[in-house]
Amino acid sequence: MKMVFKTNPTKTRVIAFYLPQFHPIPENDGWWGKGFTEWTNVAKARPLFRGHYQPHLPADLGFYDLRVPETRAAQAAIAKQYGIEAFCYWHYWFGDGERILQRPFDEVLRSGEPDFPFCLGWANETWTGIPHGSPKRVLIEQKYPGWQDYQRHFDFLLRAFSDRRYVQVDGKPLFLIYHPQHIPECRKVMEHWRYLAMKAGLSGLHLVAQAPDAEWNPSEHGFDAATILFRLSPPPMFIQRLRRKAEKKHLLGAVIRRLISKPLHVYHYRKAIKYFVKHNVNWEYYPMVLPNWDNTPRSGRDGVVLVNSTPELFRYHLRDALAAVQGYATNHRILFLKSWNEWAEGNHLEPDIKFGYRYLEVIRDEITESSV
Repeated sequence: MKMVFKTNPTKTRVIAFYLPQFHPIPENDGWWGKGFTEWTNVAKARPLFRGHYQPHLPADLGFYDLRVPETRAAQAAIAKQYGIEAFCYWHYWFGDGERILQRPFDEVLRSGEPDFPFCLGWANETWTGIPHGSPKRVLIEQKYPGWQDYQRHFDFLLRAFSDRRYVQVDGKPLFLIYHPQHIPECRKVMEHWRYLAMKAGLSGLHLVAQAPDAEWNPSEHGFDAATILFRLSPPPMFIQRLRRKAEKKHLLGAVIRRLISKPLHVYHYRKAIKYFVKHNVNWEYYPMVLPNWDNTPRSGRDGVVLVNSTPELFRYHLRDALAAVQGYATNHRILFLKSWNEWAEGNHLEPDIKFGYRYLEVIRDEITESSV
Protein backbone atom coordinates (compact mmCIF):
# COMPACT_ATOMS: atom_id res chain seq x y z
CA MET A 1 0.00 0.00 0.00
CA LYS A 2 1.39 3.36 -1.02
CA MET A 3 2.44 5.73 1.78
CA VAL A 4 1.84 9.45 1.26
CA PHE A 5 3.93 11.87 3.30
CA LYS A 6 2.41 15.12 4.48
CA THR A 7 4.02 18.04 6.18
CA ASN A 8 4.02 17.76 9.96
CA PRO A 9 1.81 20.28 11.82
CA THR A 10 4.98 21.69 13.43
CA LYS A 11 6.11 22.78 9.94
CA THR A 12 9.77 22.97 10.90
CA ARG A 13 11.91 24.26 8.04
CA VAL A 14 15.01 22.15 7.45
CA ILE A 15 17.86 23.70 5.44
CA ALA A 16 21.00 21.73 4.58
CA PHE A 17 24.41 23.33 4.06
CA TYR A 18 25.79 22.49 0.61
CA LEU A 19 29.47 22.43 -0.35
CA PRO A 20 29.93 23.41 -4.04
CA GLN A 21 33.42 21.93 -4.17
CA PHE A 22 33.22 18.64 -6.05
CA HIS A 23 34.63 19.71 -9.40
CA PRO A 24 38.17 20.60 -10.47
CA ILE A 25 39.24 24.26 -10.51
CA PRO A 26 42.57 25.87 -11.51
CA GLU A 27 43.28 27.03 -7.95
CA ASN A 28 43.05 23.54 -6.46
CA ASP A 29 45.07 22.15 -9.37
CA GLY A 30 47.84 24.56 -8.42
CA TRP A 31 47.68 23.98 -4.66
CA TRP A 32 47.12 20.25 -4.44
CA GLY A 33 47.71 18.74 -7.89
CA LYS A 34 45.89 18.31 -11.17
CA GLY A 35 42.27 17.21 -10.85
CA PHE A 36 42.05 17.63 -7.07
CA THR A 37 38.60 17.71 -5.48
CA GLU A 38 37.37 16.67 -2.03
CA TRP A 39 36.91 13.19 -3.48
CA THR A 40 40.72 12.97 -3.56
CA ASN A 41 40.82 13.16 0.24
CA VAL A 42 37.73 11.02 0.74
CA ALA A 43 38.94 8.14 -1.39
CA LYS A 44 42.38 7.90 0.24
CA ALA A 45 41.14 8.04 3.85
CA ARG A 46 41.93 5.05 6.06
CA PRO A 47 40.97 3.99 9.62
CA LEU A 48 43.38 5.42 12.21
CA PHE A 49 42.26 3.31 15.18
CA ARG A 50 40.12 0.31 15.94
CA GLY A 51 36.48 0.99 15.18
CA HIS A 52 37.25 4.12 13.14
CA TYR A 53 34.75 4.34 10.27
CA GLN A 54 36.78 5.32 7.22
CA PRO A 55 36.60 5.73 4.32
CA HIS A 56 33.10 7.12 3.82
CA LEU A 57 32.20 6.06 0.30
CA PRO A 58 29.19 7.42 -1.63
CA ALA A 59 26.40 5.06 -2.60
CA ASP A 60 23.75 5.98 -5.19
CA LEU A 61 25.22 9.31 -6.35
CA GLY A 62 28.79 8.01 -6.65
CA PHE A 63 31.89 10.20 -6.98
CA TYR A 64 29.97 12.91 -8.78
CA ASP A 65 31.06 16.07 -10.56
CA LEU A 66 28.99 19.15 -9.72
CA ARG A 67 29.43 20.53 -13.21
CA VAL A 68 26.91 17.91 -14.33
CA PRO A 69 23.28 19.22 -14.19
CA GLU A 70 21.87 15.71 -13.76
CA THR A 71 23.87 15.32 -10.55
CA ARG A 72 22.46 18.54 -9.10
CA ALA A 73 18.95 17.47 -10.09
CA ALA A 74 19.39 14.07 -8.41
CA GLN A 75 20.62 15.72 -5.19
CA ALA A 76 17.62 18.02 -5.08
CA ALA A 77 15.20 15.17 -5.77
CA ILE A 78 16.58 13.14 -2.86
CA ALA A 79 16.56 16.11 -0.49
CA LYS A 80 12.96 16.97 -1.38
CA GLN A 81 11.83 13.36 -0.99
CA TYR A 82 13.15 13.23 2.56
CA GLY A 83 11.72 16.52 3.81
CA ILE A 84 14.58 18.97 3.36
CA GLU A 85 13.22 22.36 2.31
CA ALA A 86 16.31 23.92 0.77
CA PHE A 87 20.06 23.90 0.25
CA CYS A 88 22.18 26.67 1.73
CA TYR A 89 25.01 26.95 -0.80
CA TRP A 90 28.31 28.12 0.64
CA HIS A 91 29.28 31.31 -1.18
CA TYR A 92 32.88 32.55 -1.33
CA TRP A 93 33.53 36.26 -1.80
CA PHE A 94 37.07 37.21 -0.77
CA GLY A 95 36.82 40.91 -1.55
CA ASP A 96 37.36 42.94 -4.73
CA GLY A 97 34.93 40.62 -6.48
CA GLU A 98 37.13 37.54 -6.06
CA ARG A 99 35.05 34.37 -5.94
CA ILE A 100 35.86 30.68 -6.02
CA LEU A 101 33.90 27.42 -6.44
CA GLN A 102 31.15 29.52 -7.99
CA ARG A 103 30.30 27.42 -11.03
CA PRO A 104 27.70 25.02 -9.54
CA PHE A 105 25.59 27.77 -7.99
CA ASP A 106 26.01 30.12 -10.95
CA GLU A 107 24.62 27.39 -13.20
CA VAL A 108 21.74 26.72 -10.80
CA LEU A 109 20.90 30.42 -10.83
CA ARG A 110 21.28 30.88 -14.57
CA SER A 111 19.45 27.73 -15.67
CA GLY A 112 16.57 27.77 -13.18
CA GLU A 113 17.30 24.11 -12.44
CA PRO A 114 16.88 22.24 -10.26
CA ASP A 115 13.53 23.69 -9.23
CA PHE A 116 14.42 23.43 -5.55
CA PRO A 117 14.66 26.21 -2.95
CA PHE A 118 18.02 27.62 -1.93
CA CYS A 119 19.71 30.36 0.05
CA LEU A 120 23.31 31.49 0.41
CA GLY A 121 25.81 31.43 3.26
CA TRP A 122 28.85 33.71 2.99
CA ALA A 123 31.86 31.61 4.06
CA ASN A 124 33.98 34.65 4.91
CA GLU A 125 37.16 32.93 6.00
CA THR A 126 40.78 33.00 4.87
CA TRP A 127 41.81 29.73 3.24
CA THR A 128 45.04 28.26 4.58
CA GLY A 129 46.84 24.95 4.36
CA ILE A 130 45.84 24.00 7.93
CA PRO A 131 43.68 21.02 6.87
CA HIS A 132 46.66 19.60 4.99
CA GLY A 133 49.38 20.20 7.58
CA SER A 134 50.59 23.60 6.29
CA PRO A 135 49.19 26.10 8.83
CA LYS A 136 51.38 29.01 7.70
CA ARG A 137 50.42 28.71 4.06
CA VAL A 138 47.79 31.28 3.02
CA LEU A 139 45.93 30.22 -0.09
CA ILE A 140 43.37 33.02 -0.37
CA GLU A 141 43.00 35.83 2.13
CA GLN A 142 39.56 37.04 3.12
CA LYS A 143 39.55 40.81 2.72
CA TYR A 144 37.08 43.60 3.45
CA PRO A 145 38.16 46.40 1.10
CA GLY A 146 35.42 48.81 2.07
CA TRP A 147 32.01 50.18 1.14
CA GLN A 148 32.46 50.01 -2.61
CA ASP A 149 33.10 46.28 -2.34
CA TYR A 150 30.08 45.81 -0.06
CA GLN A 151 27.99 47.47 -2.78
CA ARG A 152 29.49 45.22 -5.43
CA HIS A 153 28.89 42.17 -3.25
CA PHE A 154 25.26 43.12 -2.69
CA ASP A 155 24.72 43.66 -6.41
CA PHE A 156 25.76 40.06 -7.00
CA LEU A 157 23.62 38.76 -4.13
CA LEU A 158 20.59 40.64 -5.44
CA ARG A 159 20.51 38.37 -8.48
CA ALA A 160 20.06 35.40 -6.14
CA PHE A 161 17.69 37.18 -3.73
CA SER A 162 15.38 37.99 -6.63
CA ASP A 163 15.06 34.37 -7.76
CA ARG A 164 11.63 32.84 -7.03
CA ARG A 165 13.33 29.80 -5.44
CA TYR A 166 15.19 31.84 -2.85
CA VAL A 167 14.29 31.01 0.79
CA GLN A 168 12.37 33.77 2.55
CA VAL A 169 11.35 34.49 6.11
CA ASP A 170 8.41 36.89 6.42
CA GLY A 171 8.88 37.70 2.73
CA LYS A 172 12.57 38.58 3.20
CA PRO A 173 15.51 36.66 1.67
CA LEU A 174 17.50 34.68 4.25
CA PHE A 175 21.25 35.28 4.13
CA LEU A 176 23.72 33.62 6.51
CA ILE A 177 27.23 34.80 7.41
CA TYR A 178 29.83 32.34 8.70
CA HIS A 179 32.11 34.73 10.64
CA PRO A 180 30.12 37.91 11.36
CA GLN A 181 32.59 38.94 14.05
CA HIS A 182 35.31 39.30 11.40
CA ILE A 183 33.47 42.00 9.43
CA PRO A 184 34.61 45.53 10.31
CA GLU A 185 31.67 47.67 11.47
CA CYS A 186 29.42 44.67 10.94
CA ARG A 187 26.24 46.30 12.21
CA LYS A 188 26.64 49.23 9.82
CA VAL A 189 27.26 46.86 6.91
CA MET A 190 24.11 44.87 7.72
CA GLU A 191 22.07 48.07 8.00
CA HIS A 192 23.43 49.23 4.65
CA TRP A 193 22.53 45.94 2.98
CA ARG A 194 19.01 46.15 4.39
CA TYR A 195 18.72 49.65 2.94
CA LEU A 196 19.96 48.42 -0.45
CA ALA A 197 17.46 45.55 -0.36
CA MET A 198 14.55 47.92 0.28
CA LYS A 199 15.84 50.26 -2.41
CA ALA A 200 15.88 47.32 -4.86
CA GLY A 201 12.23 46.56 -4.14
CA LEU A 202 12.67 43.70 -1.65
CA SER A 203 10.87 43.64 1.68
CA GLY A 204 14.21 43.65 3.47
CA LEU A 205 16.61 40.88 4.49
CA HIS A 206 16.47 38.14 7.12
CA LEU A 207 20.09 38.07 8.27
CA VAL A 208 21.39 35.04 10.16
CA ALA A 209 24.77 34.89 11.86
CA GLN A 210 26.80 31.89 12.82
CA ALA A 211 27.45 33.04 16.36
CA PRO A 212 30.74 32.15 18.07
CA ASP A 213 28.85 31.25 21.26
CA ALA A 214 25.54 31.67 23.09
CA GLU A 215 26.69 34.95 24.68
CA TRP A 216 26.98 36.63 21.27
CA ASN A 217 23.67 38.41 20.75
CA PRO A 218 22.92 38.68 17.01
CA SER A 219 20.62 41.69 17.34
CA GLU A 220 23.49 43.75 18.77
CA HIS A 221 25.44 43.15 15.56
CA GLY A 222 22.67 43.79 13.04
CA PHE A 223 21.25 40.27 12.65
CA ASP A 224 17.77 38.84 13.06
CA ALA A 225 18.81 35.40 14.28
CA ALA A 226 21.78 33.11 14.71
CA THR A 227 22.89 29.53 14.70
CA ILE A 228 25.86 28.19 16.68
CA LEU A 229 28.53 25.86 15.34
CA PHE A 230 29.59 23.14 17.74
CA ARG A 231 33.18 23.36 18.99
CA LEU A 232 35.43 20.32 19.32
CA SER A 233 39.06 21.04 20.16
CA PRO A 234 41.73 19.84 17.72
CA PRO A 235 45.08 18.52 19.00
CA PRO A 236 47.42 21.21 20.40
CA MET A 237 49.74 22.73 17.82
CA PHE A 238 52.89 21.30 19.45
CA ILE A 239 51.46 17.79 19.09
CA GLN A 240 50.63 18.48 15.46
CA ARG A 241 54.19 19.71 14.82
CA LEU A 242 55.71 16.66 16.51
CA ARG A 243 53.56 14.37 14.42
CA ARG A 244 54.62 16.02 11.20
CA LYS A 245 58.31 15.82 12.17
CA ALA A 246 57.94 12.17 13.10
CA GLU A 247 56.26 11.40 9.79
CA LYS A 248 58.71 13.32 7.64
CA LYS A 249 62.07 12.75 9.32
CA HIS A 250 61.59 9.58 11.37
CA LEU A 251 63.91 11.05 14.00
CA LEU A 252 61.83 10.25 17.06
CA GLY A 253 62.00 6.98 18.90
CA ALA A 254 59.39 4.29 18.32
CA VAL A 255 57.79 4.77 21.74
CA ILE A 256 57.41 8.53 21.28
CA ARG A 257 56.05 8.04 17.79
CA ARG A 258 53.39 5.69 19.13
CA LEU A 259 52.43 8.15 21.87
CA ILE A 260 52.01 11.16 19.59
CA SER A 261 50.29 9.13 16.90
CA LYS A 262 47.38 8.23 19.18
CA PRO A 263 44.08 9.88 18.22
CA LEU A 264 43.95 12.26 21.19
CA HIS A 265 40.81 14.09 20.08
CA VAL A 266 38.12 11.48 19.68
CA TYR A 267 34.65 12.19 21.09
CA HIS A 268 31.65 9.94 21.49
CA TYR A 269 28.67 11.12 19.44
CA ARG A 270 26.23 10.01 22.17
CA LYS A 271 27.91 12.28 24.73
CA ALA A 272 28.69 15.19 22.42
CA ILE A 273 25.20 15.75 21.03
CA LYS A 274 23.95 16.73 24.49
CA TYR A 275 25.89 19.99 24.11
CA PHE A 276 25.15 20.85 20.47
CA VAL A 277 21.63 22.29 20.88
CA LYS A 278 21.12 25.34 23.06
CA HIS A 279 17.94 25.96 25.04
CA ASN A 280 16.62 29.09 26.74
CA VAL A 281 18.67 31.38 24.52
CA ASN A 282 17.36 34.94 24.76
CA TRP A 283 17.50 35.63 21.03
CA GLU A 284 16.13 33.88 17.93
CA TYR A 285 18.14 30.69 17.62
CA TYR A 286 18.20 28.20 14.75
CA PRO A 287 19.85 24.94 15.89
CA MET A 288 22.58 23.29 13.83
CA VAL A 289 22.18 19.52 13.57
CA LEU A 290 24.88 17.17 12.36
CA PRO A 291 24.90 13.46 11.61
CA ASN A 292 28.62 13.03 12.31
CA TRP A 293 32.05 14.68 12.24
CA ASP A 294 35.42 13.30 11.12
CA ASN A 295 37.85 15.55 9.27
CA THR A 296 40.73 13.05 9.26
CA PRO A 297 40.45 12.65 5.45
CA ARG A 298 41.80 16.22 5.31
CA SER A 299 43.85 16.45 8.48
CA GLY A 300 44.98 12.91 9.28
CA ARG A 301 45.85 12.41 12.94
CA ASP A 302 45.48 16.13 13.54
CA GLY A 303 41.76 15.81 12.85
CA VAL A 304 38.82 15.61 15.24
CA VAL A 305 36.54 12.59 15.26
CA LEU A 306 33.06 11.83 16.54
CA VAL A 307 32.69 8.08 16.89
CA ASN A 308 29.74 5.70 17.04
CA SER A 309 27.18 7.93 15.41
CA THR A 310 24.08 5.97 14.40
CA PRO A 311 20.78 6.98 12.81
CA GLU A 312 18.96 6.37 16.10
CA LEU A 313 21.31 8.62 18.06
CA PHE A 314 20.90 11.19 15.30
CA ARG A 315 17.14 10.91 15.91
CA TYR A 316 17.59 12.02 19.54
CA HIS A 317 19.79 14.91 18.41
CA LEU A 318 17.21 15.99 15.82
CA ARG A 319 14.34 15.78 18.31
CA ASP A 320 16.30 17.99 20.71
CA ALA A 321 16.71 20.58 17.94
CA LEU A 322 13.05 20.38 16.92
CA ALA A 323 12.01 21.03 20.51
CA ALA A 324 14.21 24.14 20.64
CA VAL A 325 12.25 25.93 17.87
CA GLN A 326 8.66 24.91 18.62
CA GLY A 327 7.94 28.18 20.43
CA TYR A 328 8.63 30.25 17.31
CA ALA A 329 6.18 31.44 14.68
CA THR A 330 5.83 28.82 11.96
CA ASN A 331 7.92 30.69 9.39
CA HIS A 332 10.77 31.01 11.89
CA ARG A 333 11.04 27.33 12.91
CA ILE A 334 14.33 26.73 11.13
CA LEU A 335 16.97 24.04 11.54
CA PHE A 336 20.30 23.93 9.72
CA LEU A 337 21.70 20.53 8.81
CA LYS A 338 25.47 20.27 8.69
CA SER A 339 25.71 19.06 6.05
CA TRP A 340 24.32 17.74 2.80
CA ASN A 341 27.69 16.77 1.33
CA GLU A 342 30.73 17.59 3.50
CA TRP A 343 32.27 14.19 2.79
CA ALA A 344 35.81 15.07 3.89
CA GLU A 345 34.45 16.26 7.25
CA GLY A 346 32.40 13.10 7.70
CA ASN A 347 29.17 15.09 8.00
CA HIS A 348 27.03 14.24 5.01
CA LEU A 349 23.42 13.24 4.53
CA GLU A 350 23.90 11.95 1.03
CA PRO A 351 23.71 8.15 1.21
CA ASP A 352 26.92 6.24 1.81
CA ILE A 353 27.65 2.54 1.48
CA LYS A 354 27.42 1.85 5.24
CA PHE A 355 24.16 3.58 6.20
CA GLY A 356 22.44 4.25 2.89
CA TYR A 357 19.38 6.46 3.39
CA ARG A 358 18.90 5.80 7.09
CA TYR A 359 19.85 9.29 8.31
CA LEU A 360 17.58 10.82 5.70
CA GLU A 361 14.79 8.49 6.77
CA VAL A 362 15.14 9.82 10.32
CA ILE A 363 14.67 13.37 9.04
CA ARG A 364 11.61 12.38 7.02
CA ASP A 365 10.11 10.47 9.96
CA GLU A 366 10.63 13.25 12.48
CA ILE A 367 9.41 16.19 10.41
CA THR A 368 6.63 14.47 8.48
CA GLU A 369 3.71 12.23 9.32
CA SER A 370 2.56 9.31 7.17
CA SER A 371 -0.98 8.47 6.17
CA VAL A 372 -2.34 5.48 4.29
